[in-house]
Formats: sequence, structure tokens, C-alpha cells
Amino acid sequence: MRGFYIGRFQPYHDGHHQMVTEIAGEVDELVVGIGSAGDSHTTRNPFTAGERVMMVTKALKSLDIPTYVVPIEDLERNAVWVGHVESMTPKFDVAYSNNPLVVRLFTESGVEVRQ
Repeated sequence: MRGFYIGRFQPYHDGHHQMVTEIAGEVDELVVGIGSAGDSHTTRNPFTAGERVMMVTKALKSLDIPTYVVPIEDLERNAVWVGHVESMTPKFDVAYSNNPLVVRLFTESGVEVRQ
């Protein structure tokens, strides 16, 4: 089973790593989406997508499962957001999030969500 977890990771921190480690214990493979990939050089989003991909990729080396780190640019249309994410990533079976909007969008699209 392949899981999906998305975040801005500005920066990737211990809380993110704890969540990813827990998810890795439940799935065979993990896709990590780098959200807001087009945003950088601001107070809220200081790092580029490339810098975040490198941070996350290095942090995931300790996991014992295959991982894929994929930048995903924002799409300001909730009705098509899940399709956009799915078009940018390898196929996944379950999404992980505590973000109420992300949970709702995946759920409404028929994707299993775990919190």
C-alpha cells in the first residue's frame, strides 16, 4: 500500500518527521508532497521547492521504505485540487493529513484519509 502526505515543510521539522515515521509504519511506500511549491523567499515561505525537496529527501533516508518527494504547486480551485495532486504524484491508496480542508477534499473525492 502506498501512502501520501502533503505539507509546505517550511522547514521540515521534528513534528513532520514524527508523523512521517508513523505513516511509514503503516504503508509499504510513501509519497511526500511539497505543497505551495511555487512560493518562496517570503516570511511565510522562505525556502524554495528545490530546497524543501532536498531537506525532506535527506530526512527520509532513515526510513526502511521507498519514498518519493514531489513538488506540488498550489491550485486555488478546491473542486479540482485532488485531481491536480493525483496528476502530479505516483498513484497512492491512502492520504494522511490533519488539515481539515485537505481531509474534506480527499474524502469528497473518495480517497481514504487517515488522521
